Amino acid sequence: MKFDMTAAWSEAVRLLAANRQVIAVVAGVFFFLPYVAFMLLFTNQMSALEASQAANPDPEAMGQAMMGFYGDIWWIVLIAAVIQGIGMLGLLTLLSDRARPTVGEALKTGAKLLLPYFGAQLLISVLLGLLILLPIAIGTAVSATAGVLVGIVAVVVFLYLFTKFLLTPAVIAIERQANPLTALGRSWRLTKGNSVRIFLFVFLLFVAVAVVGGVFSMVVGLVLALGGAEAAVIGQAVISGLVNAVFYVLFLGVLAAIYRQLAGTSTEEVRETFD
Repeated sequence: MKFDMTAAWSEAVRLLAANRQVIAVVAGVFFFLPYVAFMLLFTNQMSALEASQAANPDPEAMGQAMMGFYGDIWWIVLIAAVIQGIGMLGLLTLLSDRARPTVGEALKTGAKLLLPYFGAQLLISVLLGLLILLPIAIGTAVSATAGVLVGIVAVVVFLYLFTKFLLTPAVIAIERQANPLTALGRSWRLTKGNSVRIFLFVFLLFVAVAVVGGVFSMVVGLVLALGGAEAAVIGQAVISGLVNAVFYVLFLGVLAAIYRQLAGTSTEEVRETFD
């Protein structure tokens, strides 16, 4: 089956529109509020890191500073990852389960599948490290030119693997697949023959959200700056949280639509789910 971008987008819009009220609740609790809280808690520290980088643009020093920053708050990052993971899997369940679960039931499913999801993400990270970071390190040790060439190849490999494993969360949530290796293999097979089309589709989504979100944040930020520094900080956190929530909702809607199309779920079944 050849992947149809237009059909996938139309189906994603249908899925999101059919569940807009529950989606708004899940997005607010799991994607908006945690992001706003993080921004408000650590705005000063992040601003200090940016100022330090501007004063001393040393990549190694900046890397150490970032590692130190996240090393101090690792437990907060872990909590945020758990919250976001449950929200992602729960929302995918809401968008795909023909049994029409309640929000609570969908989130309970997401919580049950959280460990397989993290396991799959860990496997992907290890694979990327072995196939990308290690060759770059070896190439850089040989010469700067070799490092650059290997780096270019590594970027291509990264994008390819990203696309091949893109549907892993959807497989875990929609098929209730608790085996990370099986979920990765299923995603690989579903995307076979359509990797370039899927990548272009998701890439265009990222670009659109980045451009619209960036312009929106800039305009609103300028307006909020008129109200003083404190209002600007709070307003920017809220706007960033809103953009983050909208991105995740769109991305998960698209993910569910891509899965449905490649897995062979018909439009009639989708409509029946939400009628």
